[in-house]
Amino acid sequence: MTDPVALTAELIRCPSVTPSEGGALRLLETRLAAAGFECHRVDRGGVANLFARWGARGHRRTFGFNGHTDVVPAGDTAAWTHDPFGADQREGMLWGRGATDMKSGVAAFVAAAIDLVTDTPPDGALILTITGDEEGDAIDGTAALLDWMATEGEHMDVCLVGEPTSRETLGDMMKIGRRGSMTAYFTAHGVQGHSAYPHRAQNPIPALARLVERLAAYPLDEGTRHFDPSTLAVTTFDTGNPANNVIPGLCRATVNIRFNEAHSSDSLADWLRAEADKVTDETGIRIGMEVKVSGESFVTPPGPLSDLVAGAVEAETGMRPEMSTSGGTSDARFVKDFCPVVEFGLVGKTMHQVDERVEVAQIEALKRIYARILTDYFG
Repeated sequence: MTDPVALTAELIRCPSVTPSEGGALRLLETRLAAAGFECHRVDRGGVANLFARWGARGHRRTFGFNGHTDVVPAGDTAAWTHDPFGADQREGMLWGRGATDMKSGVAAFVAAAIDLVTDTPPDGALILTITGDEEGDAIDGTAALLDWMATEGEHMDVCLVGEPTSRETLGDMMKIGRRGSMTAYFTAHGVQGHSAYPHRAQNPIPALARLVERLAAYPLDEGTRHFDPSTLAVTTFDTGNPANNVIPGLCRATVNIRFNEAHSSDSLADWLRAEADKVTDETGIRIGMEVKVSGESFVTPPGPLSDLVAGAVEAETGMRPEMSTSGGTSDARFVKDFCPVVEFGLVGKTMHQVDERVEVAQIEALKRIYARILTDYFG
């Protein structure tokens, strides 16, 4: 039997801070190839990715797992109780960067997959897509893997992303969708001048303040069947002006929107542009805008895939997971264009924190859940 805890520890010891591969994918490729998986490195833009398939290409039943081995920086290592890349195990906990997000999830589904094909080879195919670019811009990560798969004629009928999804207890929540995310960057252009002679300047601050106040106060929607109401947060407001006697010539603000399927990034961008133009008409201050879209909202409606995962979770934990669309973005936003996708994984309370850690028992339980999902799917 493949030990998911030992594999998690080995992965933690790989310093795979985005975009460094750190040896994590090489380790997994070696393990998977030894179990009979056909492995391909799909590297793009300086990012390392791994594709692994067991079984015939194009099989009518192909189950996919997706995950990432890259991690965020450890930060101040002196603030850690244990070496962030030491994988120390104490009092039932495994410590280290990536312990929760999400080397434990990758180790659990890799271990479940290896044991399945070794002990009870299924009538079907199993695909693992593992990226080193989830915590970064994600341009050359899972997106690159899916582009390569499309070119090579590879497919998945369904996919499970192993991100941490549980809220308080392993098994209490799974994700069937995610909100969209976009950021708008506003620049208000005025005319710099002396604060004692404001009539000779054009102050951009009141105009931009008017805009962000209107945006922050506007109710985007009341929520939908599967999503909470969309939200807009003002995240920066800055002139870069250290002088108290100078009216600045520029002022900048940033807003981030997390939106449900009542909107698209295009419709929201149109609304933002229209509101900025209104303020320009009212004040004479020109306001430029740039938009960056991290992902559109999506939902995989409850059905066979979510029932399969929820049933396996309930069988192993005695708990039926809530089907949620809360949280930030994940690589499921790319997979959803390829096949139906859901997410299920560990409790994520310590992810990205100093002293990130995971209960050893949770890793073992997660492997059992993933193993049952595979058995039920192919059975």
